[in-house]
Amino acid sequence: MPPETLTKLGENIEFTFIIFSALIFAIELAEVFFKGSHKGKRLLEMVASASTQIPYLVVEALILTGAYTLFYVFAYENISWMMPLTWTTIALAVLVADITYYWEHRIAHQVRILWTQHAVHHSSRDFNIITGVRFGALEGVWSILAHVPMIFMGFPPEAIFFGIITVLAYQTWIHTETIGKLGPLEWILNTPSHHRVHHGSDRKYLDKNYAGILIIWDRMFGSFQAEEETPRYGLTTDFDSQNPLRVWTSELPELGRDLKNAKSTSEVAGYLFKGPGWRPKKQTPAE
Repeated sequence: MPPETLTKLGENIEFTFIIFSALIFAIELAEVFFKGSHKGKRLLEMVASASTQIPYLVVEALILTGAYTLFYVFAYENISWMMPLTWTTIALAVLVADITYYWEHRIAHQVRILWTQHAVHHSSRDFNIITGVRFGALEGVWSILAHVPMIFMGFPPEAIFFGIITVLAYQTWIHTETIGKLGPLEWILNTPSHHRVHHGSDRKYLDKNYAGILIIWDRMFGSFQAEEETPRYGLTTDFDSQNPLRVWTSELPELGRDLKNAKSTSEVAGYLFKGPGWRPKKQTPAE
């Protein structure tokens, strides 16, 4: 298959999900205007979510474009076992990209320096299609690093990026309360119901449903939770700002304070690489 054909297919898939998401967004907007009791605040929340695309796209242009180029150069100059670009390779690449996304996503919840970026996506108290484009500026950097093993598996760079695009494009439509449960599809696919759980800050919903396309990864690796009562969206801490600058950097000030107060290099490492709630153990005074 010519790489140009795969690129075009990726664009078509992305466009299809964008159009579907736009239709859902139109319904959500209508609900805000005709049923919403906090219309102004909800619209400001949408604007704040959309504004995160500004730093995200700047990083994309300044850093990730070069990283994508390195992907291609390294793969074609060093991977002699690269698979041919066939429909089978492409389908397998999407599957591997999907399970890679699961672990990339799960690790981003468990390593604080990564969480400072991914928390931007979770910080909204609303849950709608625009939440789906609420990204931390450097999330794409972690994503591309997480997919490096696919090069060594022998996947062509074109297939890797097609897999990444497909997994991300799929997720645009699942950020909504407009769609309920989808019957038997709930067993296989990540759905709006499953993703509402993922955005919940309730204890039973925390760190659940990391899936991209297939919810089977959560069922396999013990992180699945069905939607029961309506989740309380947002972070476990009280973050309720619509100021774009605060939204872009929501977790960084607290991390900065913790690093400033760290008393050793091991504490610095703990604050950076352990879970978001990690704190050093208090020393027991010697008797």
